[in-house]
Amino acid sequence: MSLVDSAPSSHTHDAAASAALNAEDRARILAKAALFSPPDATLPDGRRDLVGLSRDELTELLVEIGEKPFRTKQLWHWIYHQGVTDFSAMSSIAKPLQAKLAERFVVGRPQAAMVQTSTDETRKFLFRFRDGQEAETVYIPDRREDRGAVCISSQVGCTLSCTFCHTGTQKLVRNLGAAEIVGQFMAARDSYSEWPSPKGDTPRLLSTIVLMGMGEPLYKYENIAKAMKIIMDGEGIALSRRRITLSTSGVVPLMDRCGEELGINLAVSLHAVTNELRNEIVPLNRKYPIEEVLAACRRYPAANNSRRITFEYIMLRGVNDSEADARELVRLISGLPAKVNLIPFNPWPGSAYRPSTREQQNKFAQIIMDAGFSSPIRTPRGRDILAACGQLKTESERIRAAQS
Repeated sequence: MSLVDSAPSSHTHDAAASAALNAEDRARILAKAALFSPPDATLPDGRRDLVGLSRDELTELLVEIGEKPFRTKQLWHWIYHQGVTDFSAMSSIAKPLQAKLAERFVVGRPQAAMVQTSTDETRKFLFRFRDGQEAETVYIPDRREDRGAVCISSQVGCTLSCTFCHTGTQKLVRNLGAAEIVGQFMAARDSYSEWPSPKGDTPRLLSTIVLMGMGEPLYKYENIAKAMKIIMDGEGIALSRRRITLSTSGVVPLMDRCGEELGINLAVSLHAVTNELRNEIVPLNRKYPIEEVLAACRRYPAANNSRRITFEYIMLRGVNDSEADARELVRLISGLPAKVNLIPFNPWPGSAYRPSTREQQNKFAQIIMDAGFSSPIRTPRGRDILAACGQLKTESERIRAAQS
């Protein structure tokens, strides 16, 4: 057989080997996630929280207590469309059933242990969960329109240890469950009285979700996927997949799965254009180097010219902000439907980095724009309440540290 004849089978073998490694890696990540599982959704008094259950799970629970499956649709409407937490307020359900449900179930919310509103109207919530653990959620209103983004956390703490990120200095405590992820959005809506869920062209104040809070969303993919499917369900919160963006530091095996199963927007925390530097500032790069991350971006099925992949790039003075870096960034993302979000570094106590100068940020942005990519320089929001990018770190931990 000639070399030409054997090439395709060699290529097929490489692709199969790569897919097998990918599957193996994916299984390893999911097994590790299980070690940091959230607590059970059953309260000490034996009642079960209904938030965070899939439709099938909700139906199963109702059938167990002798109710018909059609009740699922009724409850789903009250919980996710109307935002009701009290069974006695569910007027389409007969009083005896209301009492039966209240005896066995709750419609929970994380407790807002602290709420701070910035001078620029950014609002930060410190949510406390049933086991006393806490995470932060931020609502960032649009400057021009009555809408805004809810920045949701996916872990208590973080494992990534990116050197420029204040959040990353907090050790991982545990993953958040689907109920806790959905609950952050629902509790933020409570705060703005945005119930029932707006329908059709009705403007939404809380119009988008960005999975960019504490933690790496793809390290607990199954919880995130379950939560986002609940949020996208057309009979409840009904937020479009186009309105949800997941930000990852590049967990390659699960980027593929996220694209196939959820089809939500993708943002990649790139922050460097060489593996040498990215190994240092985003340690996950040692496992999934730039080339592999970009290859996963090129495979991402939801990416097209109307739904571009966002590359997040923190601007660190004298570290990654030269014109040569900008030109290499253009080369790396060439051919991708992409935009670049340039993020001024937000200083925090103990950090070794300084923000790039405004002049350097503008030069960097111009090189990217001249190459045909959108390259906005993000305006920091909520700095006065430590709610800006990379600044999230639970208030309780800061207080404990100050007292010790």
